Amino acid sequence: MVKVEVVENGVQATGKISSLEAAGFGKENIYIFAHEEDRSEHLTEATETGDLGFKEQGFFDSIGNLFKSRGDELRSKFESLGLTKQEAEQYEAELDKGRLVLVAKDEAK
Repeated sequence: MVKVEVVENGVQATGKISSLEAAGFGKENIYIFAHEEDRSEHLTEATETGDLGFKEQGFFDSIGNLFKSRGDELRSKFESLGLTKQEAEQYEAELDKGRLVLVAKDEAK
């Protein structure tokens, strides 16, 4: 099961993370995305949430993302978490507006 939340800022993201944890998602399975890579990394560290790496994306997708535009990379990461191509495009458009996207993935389901 995948749950997606769109928020305006880090404060709202922190609140949503707490709600997702209360709903049974582990912090290591909650991912924060921002269009700017530095912002995304900072928020991931500050909230102690999951980081997409080889395990979640697969080796070839991870390496391939090094050569993609940021938008392509984000859509690829969304899809690796179980979103459809259309959903990935929709949420990447939210990132273009300066919003944050949280994706929580329940590994048990």
